[in-house]
Amino acid sequence: MSGLVLLTGATGYVGGRLLPRLQQAGVHVRCLTRRPEALSHRLTQTTEIVNGDVLDRQSLETAFSGVDTAYYFVHSMGADRDFEEQDRFAAANFAKAATAAGVRRIVYLGGLGNPDERLSIHLRSRQETGNILRANHTQVIEFRASIVIGSGSLSFEMIRSLVERLPIMICPRWVQVKAQPIAIEDLLEYLIASLELPSRNSQLFEIGGPDQVSYGEIMQEYAKQRGLIRWMIPVPLLTPWLSSLWLGLVTPLYARVGRKLVESLRNPTLVSNNLSEAVFSVRPRSVNQAIARALVNEDHDFAETRWSDSLSSAGRPRTWGGERFGSRLVDSRSVTVSVPPEQAFMPIRRIGGHTGWYYANWLWSLRGFLDLLTGGVGVRRGRRDPDNLRVDDALDFWRVEVYEPPHRLRLRAEMKLPGRAWLEFEVVPSEYGSTIRQTAIFDPRGLAGLIYWYGIYPLHERVFAGMLRNLARASEKLK
Repeated sequence: MSGLVLLTGATGYVGGRLLPRLQQAGVHVRCLTRRPEALSHRLTQTTEIVNGDVLDRQSLETAFSGVDTAYYFVHSMGADRDFEEQDRFAAANFAKAATAAGVRRIVYLGGLGNPDERLSIHLRSRQETGNILRANHTQVIEFRASIVIGSGSLSFEMIRSLVERLPIMICPRWVQVKAQPIAIEDLLEYLIASLELPSRNSQLFEIGGPDQVSYGEIMQEYAKQRGLIRWMIPVPLLTPWLSSLWLGLVTPLYARVGRKLVESLRNPTLVSNNLSEAVFSVRPRSVNQAIARALVNEDHDFAETRWSDSLSSAGRPRTWGGERFGSRLVDSRSVTVSVPPEQAFMPIRRIGGHTGWYYANWLWSLRGFLDLLTGGVGVRRGRRDPDNLRVDDALDFWRVEVYEPPHRLRLRAEMKLPGRAWLEFEVVPSEYGSTIRQTAIFDPRGLAGLIYWYGIYPLHERVFAGMLRNLARASEKLK
């Protein structure tokens, strides 16, 4: 495997996904970042962090010491100032510093698009960055890609938000422009394989999956896999400025980045040669496989998540309606009790059935009755044992998904809902006893799911707060 690797953009999407892959492969990685604290939790025996900025030549001299290969994942699309000029200066700075330090190879990720056509400012800048790197360094491996499909990518999150929130979509011309998407896993395979590329010269590879599809077709495939029906109405006129404002209303994109992204969508982004197939053994997934993989990976990541790791009781204040994690809406709250974890967990392990839900049991019974009327399981199932649980137990209209006493209980909802829901309890030791964290998670199915969540959130706010308060009291009464 290659020698010391310098990774820029490790706090971004592609770089953040590449870092653990490099770590798993045993590669020694040095991360260059302006915010070292943002990467401190990702340190391993083979990873180090240096404070630096591609706009500061002096900071790069230290960062490049002993480096064999450098990944360049830097762009200024979100900058307030002229991002093209910033990108030019940063690329030249980086390549010159790499050359002076004797770095063997720079690997860069740019964007597809025919350079002979009138490219958007964003795509033009991405390709110009590759040209500048090559002009100032002897070996640059540039990959040009189209839409990256993976949970958390800018394009995928835009597609997700549009499809989930809008049963009827007014579609401007760019929705029909062809692209050649690539799954994030396949993109990472190319980036890792570039470390061992035997060539000593600069090379440019266009990469993409086997399908040439429009954004509209990707949206329809996403809707199909989520079980949603969506109508798309084409309109001849919708300027990038209006489109960006529209995206800002219904997606996580803010207008400045949205406008630059939409301007890029007017250009077809298709692979024009098969050089990558001849050089690399990567065989990219189809669009439907890439979307399915993104959704499966998201479920896996969610199943492995411990909300106490990301939602500190002393952290940012809770927002009305809950936080958003991917497609999921999360309401998380915690309380500290003066008892050890084993004791704090005892009321949690007895929840449901004859014990009830520790607050407004009549509301839980009413919810179960309504569920029964609509063909659901209701609350008639109760629970198998009043004191003990095991994974896959039925618990009223829930199912035990994770049971790790005395620390964790996760329930998966089996009532009729416009989406999927979980209720999780965690108990961790604290300075004064234990912290109980209660987390409600909802994965809404389309607009109906969002209306359901926000419509009953005022009631949830009261019920969840009361339930956590009474769980804490019940645990301390056991003293």
